[in-house]
Amino acid sequence: MSVTYSLHTSRRLPKPRAVLTLIKPITWFPPIWAYLCGVVASGVPLSQAPWLVLVGMVLAGPVVCGMSQAANDWCDRHVDAINEPDRPIPSGAIPGRWGLWIALIMSAMALALGALLGPWGFGATVFGVLAAWAYSAEPVRLKKSGIWGPALVGLCYEGLPWFTGAAVLSDGAPSWPIVTLALLYALGAHGIMTLNDFKALEGDRQTGVNSLPVTLGPERAARVACWVMALPQLAVVALLYAWGSPWHALAVGALIAAQLWAMRVLLSDPKGRAPWYNATGVTLYVSGMMVSAFALRSMGGF
Repeated sequence: MSVTYSLHTSRRLPKPRAVLTLIKPITWFPPIWAYLCGVVASGVPLSQAPWLVLVGMVLAGPVVCGMSQAANDWCDRHVDAINEPDRPIPSGAIPGRWGLWIALIMSAMALALGALLGPWGFGATVFGVLAAWAYSAEPVRLKKSGIWGPALVGLCYEGLPWFTGAAVLSDGAPSWPIVTLALLYALGAHGIMTLNDFKALEGDRQTGVNSLPVTLGPERAARVACWVMALPQLAVVALLYAWGSPWHALAVGALIAAQLWAMRVLLSDPKGRAPWYNATGVTLYVSGMMVSAFALRSMGGF
């Protein structure tokens, strides 16, 4: 099946509502939450630099994440013409090359805003912007890989904002326990991103995107995703206990137990239940992130 996408539509300017849809506000929560986890884990009082907290939240969510969504939709316009033709670009609500211009303008905005957060914040912003384009755009297009694509997105959604929040508030490199937990939760997010690929299964198959649901099939991909989500969290529990925070470890363990129940529901119908799990199991996952951040805070950020 071939699908053609035309840049020529009757519209000359994008619809304002379509622009908001393009940058997907619902996707802003994970990086904002992760940034706040880093802020909490740093041990620095929020009242010491509230503007750094606010600027970082805006940067992580609406600007960098929104930019990445615009870039992805522009680069995926042919895939979306198969999977979701009502999206802003394939539907013509955002005509011509406006999707590309929006992504480029927001990339510049991200770098300008990141410069306000000092060298650590700016460096993290540069990495985030480059990663967004590397994920979506040819010739790199890491999205084609079911391994590297979700790994990069998990890193940028959970690990990088956590690292950035801690670095910006502490005005220096975060401690190794903060980096370790940020990386573990970023690794676990690989499974979350794999489940997110279920919605694009047909279009990915037709356009050569080798996501895990395409290469392994929905059932096996869902099982792999569950293991990838669970094992890093179990490592977090072990580390928190070893670091002298047994109650925080117990709380994270309880959240994992609830996720295991949700995983059983997911595996009964992986493709149909994936959206349900993304609302239920992921909420439990990110709750564990914040519990872990408060554990680090109680230790003085190590």
